[in-house]
Amino acid sequence: MSGSAGTGTVPRISQATGDRFPGFNVLDQVGHWDPVTAGTVLSRVGRPPDIRFFTSAEEAAATALCDRLLGQDDEPKVAVVPQIDARLAEQETDGWRYEDMPEDGLAWRDSLRFLDEDSQAACSRDFAQASAEDQRAVIQAVQDLGAKDWHGLNAAHVWSLWTRYACTAFYAHPSAWNEIGFPGPAYPRGYKHPGVDVREPFEVADTLPSDDPVQGKDR
Repeated sequence: MSGSAGTGTVPRISQATGDRFPGFNVLDQVGHWDPVTAGTVLSRVGRPPDIRFFTSAEEAAATALCDRLLGQDDEPKVAVVPQIDARLAEQETDGWRYEDMPEDGLAWRDSLRFLDEDSQAACSRDFAQASAEDQRAVIQAVQDLGAKDWHGLNAAHVWSLWTRYACTAFYAHPSAWNEIGFPGPAYPRGYKHPGVDVREPFEVADTLPSDDPVQGKDR
């Protein structure tokens, strides 16, 4: 992280849309947050926490999985796996699980092992060593199963596990906030301009607005 004390910059991670919010940097708002909030957010842009839960093989598989799920095919990337690992090491789960699924930690271990098995069957390589194209094919096959059985697990519930953890870690990172124009926590400053299409002074207009948030989606 670079910049003056209490501020800094984080990498732009948008590959497809470019800089939708030019000049916007959420870390410019650090001075408006309470110390605990600022410390929590800034900790996410420093050195990722050490891996404590996953084995090295599981970490590699989880990294490849999350990169494919989040479309992180090129650098810079948000390091989501260390955040997932920290949650599992501390048993900080969502507080619930599907009845037909094991506890989240075991579900992660099992599903990563099953990805390796499927990848070995498909291309004779562990999942982390397979090409990005082959990795996408392996995980797409899981999604395509819907609620059907996948190695003794409900495939839809496995998909939910992966995407919940991956998206939570990704969208907790300031780089993702910059990509979507989110100025961070409003505490304790709050908002003074509530309303549809009304911006605060610290917000930046989207240079690629659209009435359809999912452009190109088949109707």
